[in-house]
Amino acid sequence: MDFRSDTVTRPTAAMKAAMFDAELGDDVFGDDPTVNRLQAMAADMLDFEAGLYLPSGTQSNLVALMTHCRRGDEAIVGQQWHTYRWEAGGMAVLGSIQPQPLPHQPDGTIALEDIESAIKPDDPHFARTRLVVVENTHHGRLLPLAYMQDVAALAKKHGLAAHIDGARIFNAAAALAQQQGGDPYDAVRALCRGYDSVSVCLSKGLGAPVGSVLLGSKPFIAEARRARKMVGGGMRQAGLLAAAGIHALEHHVRRLADDHALAARIETGLAESVAAHAKLGGRAVVHPAQTNMVFMDVDGEIADAFLAHLAAHGVRVTAGYVKAGALSMKRLRWVAHLDVGQDDVRRALEIVRAF
Repeated sequence: MDFRSDTVTRPTAAMKAAMFDAELGDDVFGDDPTVNRLQAMAADMLDFEAGLYLPSGTQSNLVALMTHCRRGDEAIVGQQWHTYRWEAGGMAVLGSIQPQPLPHQPDGTIALEDIESAIKPDDPHFARTRLVVVENTHHGRLLPLAYMQDVAALAKKHGLAAHIDGARIFNAAAALAQQQGGDPYDAVRALCRGYDSVSVCLSKGLGAPVGSVLLGSKPFIAEARRARKMVGGGMRQAGLLAAAGIHALEHHVRRLADDHALAARIETGLAESVAAHAKLGGRAVVHPAQTNMVFMDVDGEIADAFLAHLAAHGVRVTAGYVKAGALSMKRLRWVAHLDVGQDDVRRALEIVRAF
C-alpha cells in the first residue's frame, strides 16, 4: 500500500506493449518518430506550437527557465514552488538566474499585488525581471482558472514571460472539469491559455515510467533544445520511453478522476478516525483534498509511533515537520494513484483505526 507519491506507479500491461512495439530512431538527430509524435501530440493537446521531450520534470523546468532568462535575470517564484524549493537550486547554480521567492496565500496562490510589487524597475542596481512562474497543482490544490488567467495577463502587461510548472496540470484539469462539468482536455487548454511555456510530467498521475514534455512556441522550443543539450538531456532511442507517454496521454487522463475520488475517501476515513478519538483534541488534523493528495498533520509526540505503526503494517506515506501554532507537527502526505485501489484504501484506513 504505497501512498508516498504518484511517481511510484508502474507501467500497465497495455503501456508496456506500446513501449515494446515503438518505432525508434535517434532523437538527438531528431528522427525518432515516436518522440516526434509525442511532442506534436502534447503540443496540440495543450494548444502550443511545439514540444520537447526531456528525462525529468526538474530538467524540463530548468531548461524552460534557462530559455526564458539569461545570466543575471530574475524569475518570480513561490516560496513553496517546486522550481524554487525542490530542484536543488538549479536555476541559480546552473542557470545563473536569480529567484525572487514570494509567500503563498492559504489557497496556495501568490497574491497578484505581491507579484506586481516584486517586478524590478529598469535600473542597473537590480536584476532584470524576466519571468513569472506558477505551479498547478500546488500541494494537491487547484489554482483557479481565473487566477491563472490573471497571472498570465499581469505578466503580459509588464512584458514578462510566464511559465507553468505543470507537473500535475492534468490533475488540475480533471478537478476543473469536475467543477465545471466539462472535459479535462478542454480544461487543460484553458488553464494554459496565455502562458509562454508549460512543463507536463508524464511519470506522475499519468503513469508513464519516465519523462516530461516542455511546450511552447517553435522559436522557444528551438532554443530549449540547445539548453537541453547543455544540461545533458539528449537521449537516443527515446521512443521506447515516449511511447509510454503517448499511451498515458491517450488513456490515463480521464481516469485521474478516479484518483481524486480515492483521495476523497482517504480524507473522509482519516477524518472519521480522528473525530472518533476526542482525546486527540487538535493533535491530529486532516486537510481537505482537492485532487489526488491528502495531508494530515499529527502532533510530533505521537507522529513517529503512528508512522512506525503504518510502516509495520505495509502502509507507506511521506512526512515532514510543520509548525501549527504552539505544536510541532508532522505532515503526512497520502497520494492516490494508478497503482492503489479501493481495497488498498480500505485496508489502510483499518490500520489507521487500529492505531
